Amino acid sequence: MIGGISVTQLLILLVIVMLVFGTKRLRNIGSDLGSAIKGFRKGIEDEPEESDPAKITTEENTSAEPIKTEENVTASRPSDKDV
Repeated sequence: MIGGISVTQLLILLVIVMLVFGTKRLRNIGSDLGSAIKGFRKGIEDEPEESDPAKITTEENTSAEPIKTEENVTASRPSDKDV
């Protein structure tokens, strides 16, 4: 018994999940979840422990292009078909 759930209840739940999703889809979901967890762990390990903003070079600061927010709004007159 795990947290108030018996083995038979777990088996019934597993059968229902297999009927809903199918075995092939469950296999794909499992592999996708495993690769996501592996990537997350790798990202956590690769991240530097200290992120000092003073250490960022000017090249890194200016590498992103500014966002242009120009809007081209044109008003059109209603034609005879619209009225």
